[in-house]
Amino acid sequence: MSEPSESREDAAAERSGASAASAPDPWKGLRGVMAGTLILEAIVVLLALPVVADVGGGVSWLSGSYLVILALLMILGAGVQRRPWALPFNLGLQVLVILGAFIHLSIGIIGLLFAAVWAFILILRAEVKRRMDQGLLPSQRMNR
Repeated sequence: MSEPSESREDAAAERSGASAASAPDPWKGLRGVMAGTLILEAIVVLLALPVVADVGGGVSWLSGSYLVILALLMILGAGVQRRPWALPFNLGLQVLVILGAFIHLSIGIIGLLFAAVWAFILILRAEVKRRMDQGLLPSQRMNR
């Protein structure tokens, strides 16, 4: 399930008669969606701090550190979506958010909601790959 390497993408573009510069990168939009999702999730995790403070019995150094570090990892992770290990990193963050249920149940619920979002992103990714393999992407059709 790893993203195809750039050399394979370049080779495929050359076979179809298009240069790598003229054909849009179909993975670029998906990387943008994943980065945006991580930023939104970081905001939601940080907005959970007042909930934990008011409803969860207060923010301890453990719960506060856990949530802030998790949000920082998400923000930093948004910038590394081109790396081959980005998707496993993103999914690992989801596990950490779900495990945040030990801090407060609301954190676990946030994790489950965003796990559903990431499941949908994985479905979209599989669909892009399927269409790319079949040559059905608009950028592939306009060069024929």
